Amino acid sequence: MTEIWTLAALWLGLALIATLLSIWLKMATALSEIVVGTIAQLVIGALIGAAILGTDQGWVKFLSGTGAIVLTFLAGAELDPVVFRERWKEACGIGLVSFLLPFLACAAGARYMLHWDPMASWLAGVAMSTTSVAVVYAVMLEYGFNATDYGKVVLAACFITDLGTVLALGFIFAPFTLKTLLFVIVMVAAFAILPWLTPRFFRRYGGRPSELETKYLLLLLFGLGALATWADSEAVLPAYVIGMVLAGTVGKDHILIRRLRTLCFGFLTPFYFIRAGSFVSVADLVAAPAAFLLMLVVKVAAKIAGVYPVTRAFAQPKKEGMYTTLLMSTGLTFGTISALFGLSHGIIDQAQYSALVAAVVASAVVPTVIANAFFLPRHLLPQDIANEPLGSAPVGSAAAVEARRKAE
Repeated sequence: MTEIWTLAALWLGLALIATLLSIWLKMATALSEIVVGTIAQLVIGALIGAAILGTDQGWVKFLSGTGAIVLTFLAGAELDPVVFRERWKEACGIGLVSFLLPFLACAAGARYMLHWDPMASWLAGVAMSTTSVAVVYAVMLEYGFNATDYGKVVLAACFITDLGTVLALGFIFAPFTLKTLLFVIVMVAAFAILPWLTPRFFRRYGGRPSELETKYLLLLLFGLGALATWADSEAVLPAYVIGMVLAGTVGKDHILIRRLRTLCFGFLTPFYFIRAGSFVSVADLVAAPAAFLLMLVVKVAAKIAGVYPVTRAFAQPKKEGMYTTLLMSTGLTFGTISALFGLSHGIIDQAQYSALVAAVVASAVVPTVIANAFFLPRHLLPQDIANEPLGSAPVGSAAAVEARRKAE
């Protein structure tokens, strides 16, 4: 057990360093954790050995995966059905173009500029078409946008984009099977039953120190996540759907949401974001940077060319529209999942995998840093936070958290 406790201390030490950096540099914690993961893998790997971080140990994978699932669930729970019904055209328009244009552009770039074979090129298109719900939600929560109609529309658009990614990955590389049919049937049944069952179950047995609500939700997330992986899908997909379905129940229980956020951001997501950053092979990128740079540039350019005009068509101001566009340019969860799927099934080789993962991780960092530095729409922030001078109080401070709680 000594090795496990030592490794846990190392990871949480890295998480603490990342948090301090996010405060000092005034950047989102998720992004600083990704950067710290990349640097830690490079420095510690060079001094001691790459295996010292233990990124492939089962318990690290479990905590990382749980962080992605719970974070995705919370993002879904933040969606407001009323806002989505009122602005579904905007969310669907942004989401669809955010998937389709980068998918086609990156696939074409891989095929005709990098000369990858056709299946590897389609895999590159799928991996680079994503928008990271995890990163976008973390940024939304940190700045308080999750409590605004604007933030809820962006999160809904993220779901539409990643739904397109999942469907493309399934239809191109994983043909529809009986397992897929059973998974869809169970998800439809859950969609129908959970909004009726959950509030009644919570009223009857909830509100106790035993935290029954958290256990109930984790049971749903793990159970449907297991079913999704059995059906050759991904565990984060049902997590997002469950969050959306229960937005009217769980999303309005601010005490329960706060407890889940504490568990998620305080313990689970550092494993996810730091591990994601550690996948970037700096040596491979230095040796062959062309594929990485091309995929990153083509993805971001395609997102801007597609998403920005749609935001303007729905009357978003220029600054707000560019902020939306840059957030929709981020990628992480489904991008790395798609790349790993391609590597494990022999669709891409190790060098192509490193290039795709590096481009995916860079797309989580670069657009978000630019967005927050130059296009942050402060007029949309909750009033208590917006009145603070820029940088005078970290958005994660007690005052900011309390302001967000009141806004919700």
